[in-house]
Amino acid sequence: MQPTQAIISLIIRNKQELEERELIEKCKNGNRAAQCELYGKYSAMLFGICLRYSQSRDTAEDILQDAFLKIFASIQNFEGTGSFEGWMRRIAVNTAITWYHQNLKHQHMEDVDDYAQTMASQEPNFDSLEFTHEELLGVVNSLPDGYRMVFNMFAVEGFKHREIAEMLGIDINTSKTQFMRARNIVIRRLEELKRTHL
Repeated sequence: MQPTQAIISLIIRNKQELEERELIEKCKNGNRAAQCELYGKYSAMLFGICLRYSQSRDTAEDILQDAFLKIFASIQNFEGTGSFEGWMRRIAVNTAITWYHQNLKHQHMEDVDDYAQTMASQEPNFDSLEFTHEELLGVVNSLPDGYRMVFNMFAVEGFKHREIAEMLGIDINTSKTQFMRARNIVIRRLEELKRTHL
């Protein structure tokens, strides 16, 4: 990158950070137009997170709305340290986890022993085949609720099993086992998809 381009990039980044700080301050003051702008700017990204943690678009929309209510209710607590987007992502994930706990009693629970069979120890090779976003999301969303939560938190969000166990109120070994089983199901279903692509 040439020095002039680097300076231009720095100016653009600083301008965007300033605009974001101003938007946050307006939201802190209860400015409805700023809240709408914030929603418009981040709703698609946060919806993607909510969709990964739910079985349907309708549920993901409910989780997204709850997450934005929490964001606007607690935006006063955002001190500007760290990423604002990361702060909102964390709220969306926590909202999805809360929704999962509140609705767990209403969900049809699948017998985890049905999924206890393990795959061969060799890693699958999916390098030569690309799956669409919809196919990958469909495979992950087809996992039983507990497996999907742990899989998303570990493989997508990057939480450690200790953190997952604390957040979901489960044993750390349960988190590890559910991830391993979810991973095996994902591998099996991707292998099935791969065969249909041939």
